Amino acid sequence: MSNPLIDAAGHFPGLSRIGALLADPGRAAMLWALMDGSARPAGELTLIAGLSPSAASAHLARLTEGGLLALEVRGRHRYYRIASADIAASIEALANVAQAAAPQRPTPRPARTVPVDMRYARTCYDHMAGELAVRVYERMVGDGLLTPHGDTLDATPAGAEQLAGWGIDVARQRAVRRRFACTCPDWSERRPHLGGALGAALLDAWSSHGWVERTEKPRVLRVTPAGHRHFDDFLRGA
Repeated sequence: MSNPLIDAAGHFPGLSRIGALLADPGRAAMLWALMDGSARPAGELTLIAGLSPSAASAHLARLTEGGLLALEVRGRHRYYRIASADIAASIEALANVAQAAAPQRPTPRPARTVPVDMRYARTCYDHMAGELAVRVYERMVGDGLLTPHGDTLDATPAGAEQLAGWGIDVARQRAVRRRFACTCPDWSERRPHLGGALGAALLDAWSSHGWVERTEKPRVLRVTPAGHRHFDDFLRGA
């Protein structure tokens, strides 16, 4: 049976097409700015990328036509966002590869050049990433709350009970039209954090409890004093 993604020569042209879209620094800057899950107007992305309006418009059109961005029209304004959670996870994974392949870092290890606040807790599209997110994920797996199956995960009965305590209905998250739970490579920690519908639900729940909150800095999350107490207790197994 032929594979529709492979051409007659046995090549996968889609890979080079995506690589070409990511190769331009201006396009990469706009994509990275949208990794907080926001939708931003073309003018703001133009300033972030340091491009002229005409050049930015051409780049945004290419990213949209290439399926990496989705366009939202609000009145006279055009807003752009990452097209899907899977694309955001792929961009985060590529950032992890780029960090590991940096010439000055032949041996993979946590990236100490990342600003401390971004490294500790940040958004990765619609879920939490960074040191805290990695530690929480590892604790959930170590305590038997989540069971890994390759890069996907499932919640155990004990996990469902813990998640219910955080205000998360596991059955409802399983019904969402996306992967229930999966690992997402963390580019600063070089270890996975939790993504998927469950990862997004956790960030929403922790925000509603007042444990984490967004800051003025793009993607950076602030862990509140109440959040520090909660996460310290959870990580200690209290």
